[in-house]
Amino acid sequence: MSDDNDTRSADPQQLVDGLVKLLTVEKRAADIYCGRQQKGGVGRVFGGQVLAQALQAAQASVTDGKTAHSLHAYFLRGGREGAPIKYRIARDFDGRSFANRRVVATQEGDDGMPCPILNLTASFQTPETGLEHEDAPMPDVVGPDDLRPDMEVRRETVEKLGDRLNDAQRALMLRPRAIEMRTHDKLHWMNSDPKPPRAHSWFRTVAPLPDDPALHRAVITYASDYTLLGTSALPHGLSWMRGELVGASLDHAIWFHRPIDEHTRADEWLLYATDSPWSGSGRGFNRGRIYNRRGDLVASVAQEGMMRKRKKRD
Repeated sequence: MSDDNDTRSADPQQLVDGLVKLLTVEKRAADIYCGRQQKGGVGRVFGGQVLAQALQAAQASVTDGKTAHSLHAYFLRGGREGAPIKYRIARDFDGRSFANRRVVATQEGDDGMPCPILNLTASFQTPETGLEHEDAPMPDVVGPDDLRPDMEVRRETVEKLGDRLNDAQRALMLRPRAIEMRTHDKLHWMNSDPKPPRAHSWFRTVAPLPDDPALHRAVITYASDYTLLGTSALPHGLSWMRGELVGASLDHAIWFHRPIDEHTRADEWLLYATDSPWSGSGRGFNRGRIYNRRGDLVASVAQEGMMRKRKKRD
């Protein structure tokens, strides 16, 4: 087994620096930004990357102290690795308290013409105080300090399965990640037993991030695409990892409830509690709630995705 595919040989700060670089969009012209490519990426671009880069482009265009409080996005086509992604901004509204930005992400198609892969709208607000209530108790789950890193489980699984995994599957399972996950429940891709459509995972970056609130919102956005769609597969005992499902994200929405501070940073442990109240018609609907360790609700997430049982070939 090559050390290049093992997190034990990866420097945590270098991994996080790479994530920061990936999510830092480059301004090319007025309201046009370009997103970097995932180093060593193959196949389809991770949806969380496109979401986070689009949010970063929108955030870069708002410079009057307003901060992003929500985003709503539609995935139109799967982006492909190896080709740059361009983000074009439309300044739809600038008010005293709120502002709105619309982002279209495109890649060059086979015909050389720009091809939209994502539409995103983000809303921004000037910070203010207001009426407060919170009626979303944090689930009573084991804390991250008492859970094993998901990567340890992945390594054990690869060793157990041996030659039953091809090189691509092995590389995907062991690819070093800038975001550490610790799952409270049994990892769904290892379990074929149907279970209630609820899951709980802690996450944080494996090393400190810069003190940039916009970046922390982008990293939370990036991580919010992990585990979410798989929640709707839990009652059916099926897994994308085992090749039993065909799926893709269709839309994604996030509401940021709290400002970024020492308790809501993406390099501190955050609990991602997901549930799926419905699936049908080839789609699965999923919700997520993100909490800090104090039990405060940091953000809410919703996503619908295509979910089809893979047909067996004769």
